[in-house]
Amino acid sequence: MAFTLAHFSDPHLPPLPKPRFRELAGKRVLGYLNWTRNRHKYYRREVLDALVGDLQAERPDHIAVTGDLVNLALPAEFASAQAWLRGVGAPDSVTAIPGNHDAYVRATRHRFVESFGEYLRGDEPAGQAFPFLRRRGPVALIGLSSAVPTAPFMATGTLGRAQIDALERILVALSAEQVFRVLLVHHPLRSDSRPKRLTDSAALISLLGKHGVELILHGHDHIHSTMWFDGPDRKIPSIGVPAASALARGRHPAAAYNLYKIENVGNAWRCEQISRGIDGSLQVSEIGRTQLI
Repeated sequence: MAFTLAHFSDPHLPPLPKPRFRELAGKRVLGYLNWTRNRHKYYRREVLDALVGDLQAERPDHIAVTGDLVNLALPAEFASAQAWLRGVGAPDSVTAIPGNHDAYVRATRHRFVESFGEYLRGDEPAGQAFPFLRRRGPVALIGLSSAVPTAPFMATGTLGRAQIDALERILVALSAEQVFRVLLVHHPLRSDSRPKRLTDSAALISLLGKHGVELILHGHDHIHSTMWFDGPDRKIPSIGVPAASALARGRHPAAAYNLYKIENVGNAWRCEQISRGIDGSLQVSEIGRTQLI
């Protein structure tokens, strides 16, 4: 029987709570102005609720959320996001990793781990939060954090040498097991935007070329995206999705999520991707289907 993994990203949980004056310093000032003048029109709670409701009706075996749960990393945002994530699902059936907005400023850069620790706790005790490993059925979910505070007008991500080295140890250990390895990371491995790139993507791509995974899931760009990277035996699909609370605007499509039907047939993996998206009437329906593996 196939294992169904659902993936959505970048809920940017609306509405934004009213910040205190002292919280609007540095980068948050620009972010708050951007939200009040622009982003609040396109990131809507009713869109997010409709999308998550449809996802839950599909009854996936597990759900992956690849970051940007909040907007300005205000303390009040994390409290709201905790309650919302509990509504998405229990920690044993939902895995979450942070995005750059979850580490928007240095003062609250660690708040994501503190707030959502149960949703990113690995199966084995570890000395650091990332990377973590969660086995669910035939799937091994590996969570990375590319979330770091950045200067105004920048949205880059960085993993760091310690995280990449630890990821290699995980992949080496998993090589002896018959598991479908899914890598979760907020930033895409390749980006045309220097201010939004993963700064050490070359090291991660090199590592995956040596050890491989079956699937990479990310967010950040707010678009449907499929990229392919070299693995030791075959190409690795890397899939991104639109923001989960978004109305369509410009080059950015409306909110959508993906389902992955994963099964092992004759000692070979099969994975079908089913995309479901929302329309202007807040109805969610299938918008695409692809055999990835």
